[in-house]
Amino acid sequence: MSTLVIVIVGLAFLYDFINGMNDAANSVATVVATRVLSPFVAVLWAALFNFAAYFLFGLNVANTMGKGIIQPHVVEPWLVFSALLGASAWSYFCTHFGLPISVSHALIGGMVGPAWFAYGAGSVVASGILNVVIFIFVSPLIGFVLGYLLMILIKHILKRVKPANVDSWFRALQLLSSALFSLGHGSNDAQKTMGIIAVLLFSTGYLGSEFYVPEWVAFSCYIAIALGTLTGGWKVIKTMGVNLTDLKPVHGFAAETAGAITLGMSAFMGIPVSTTHTISGSIMGVGVTRRVSAVRWKVAQNIIGAWILTIPMTMIISGLLYLLIRVFV
Repeated sequence: MSTLVIVIVGLAFLYDFINGMNDAANSVATVVATRVLSPFVAVLWAALFNFAAYFLFGLNVANTMGKGIIQPHVVEPWLVFSALLGASAWSYFCTHFGLPISVSHALIGGMVGPAWFAYGAGSVVASGILNVVIFIFVSPLIGFVLGYLLMILIKHILKRVKPANVDSWFRALQLLSSALFSLGHGSNDAQKTMGIIAVLLFSTGYLGSEFYVPEWVAFSCYIAIALGTLTGGWKVIKTMGVNLTDLKPVHGFAAETAGAITLGMSAFMGIPVSTTHTISGSIMGVGVTRRVSAVRWKVAQNIIGAWILTIPMTMIISGLLYLLIRVFV
């Protein structure tokens, strides 16, 4: 394997690590906000189940990322390098300022920008990009609706139960819901990096004539995202778990369960959705069941603004970087 390819694979693992850092908030924000687990134990719990997804899920999302975003024939090492560097830079910037962006969409924008800038619109798989763009809006909406309905159902079932008992029950149940969401996170987000590494290896002739995701790539990506989750992006965790709305264990359980269902559906269909968008929508849906003003809409507005900017910004950053590299390489 060439030195350049090895370096780019290493950069992909770094990106996966940063993904885990930013998206740690998705898995643990509610369980930390409700004080069911301490911050360190919560990220350890989430990291464990991020990695456990390796043993439980197929590779539908990885295959979509490898073949369904840009045409494989335009992929070459410097394009992947530009995509990863641009996506990592934007993701780190947003994590530093506590913005829970979609690291997944940063990578998608990072791939599309260089391909489009250098080879034109024909290098992009339109149907794949359309699915991604649609689910920017659909996944948080599904999370919102499921979170809202699940919370309403729980309130109806438990309306005659003492609040102290409800709190006690759902402190235990939230461990389960947090684990399920972390499984969904691992099954979706780690696979996006797998797809990028696999298409790089395929385009450089290391996989032979047929595209597939090698076992060592899948295993390594799950390890990297779990380690990133373990470090935790604490500012993002605060934004998601504390600033967006006030949560009790029952609310955390409903939000995480709604998010886990949404992620499981998307992983099954092979659509690379944003875990950040999904859990944000679920938390808002749960918060609205108390009252509309229970959601801090100014914080939500900032989050949504970062969502909208992510793909265009990473397209521009990675695209310009690739054009610059082509001048000298």
